[in-house]
Amino acid sequence: MMPVITETPFDKRHCCWFCGEPNSGEFTFPDGERSAFNCPHVLLSVPSCDECNKIAKSAAVHSIWQVNHFVKSSLMVRYNKHLAIGINWTEEELATSEFEHGNFAGFARSAWFVYEVARDRVNYQSWPLVIDGVEYYDNEPTLTFTFDDVVYPSLDDAIKHYAKTFFIDRHYFSAVLYKLSKGDITPRYFAQTVRFCRLLVNASATERQVAFKQLS
Repeated sequence: MMPVITETPFDKRHCCWFCGEPNSGEFTFPDGERSAFNCPHVLLSVPSCDECNKIAKSAAVHSIWQVNHFVKSSLMVRYNKHLAIGINWTEEELATSEFEHGNFAGFARSAWFVYEVARDRVNYQSWPLVIDGVEYYDNEPTLTFTFDDVVYPSLDDAIKHYAKTFFIDRHYFSAVLYKLSKGDITPRYFAQTVRFCRLLVNASATERQVAFKQLS
């Protein structure tokens, strides 16, 4: 069976459906190896760049939207250090950092650009899937979590990213977040969790446990 090529908006005709970078081909889903999965849509193709295509082919999921989620999560891991620039610096701080000589000079010139490219790829909103004038929808709930200008594929991706960036135990971070928010997780509580956990980066397990019990 030949895949159905989805309709691409004119202004997106050169873009990767997953990340917005220039496309270099098509990604088809599902393929023969995924035929056993309960795919809710027809065999279809979307434009993709080489990197996203390679990542997408390793996704063991049952819909094109889950492939998209897998690709974004993988990009988060792959470009963790690039995305961390936006956590540790602001554009103004880099511009006035006075790293004029040595290894840091190149970093100061290119760091914010590198961060923006990685951020924009992760944040990219894929256009709706339209076939013969009919739009296909993802019936599963949206998992994204937005914090500090980055649209994370899921809350868990945000937790992993910040835990890795600041050398925080991921499980401790999650426990603090859920205790502070009482399950109603918002960017405000996420920011409070980051600040709290950063104060305890060098603390012992006992000290972290005591601090956790004192949380209100």
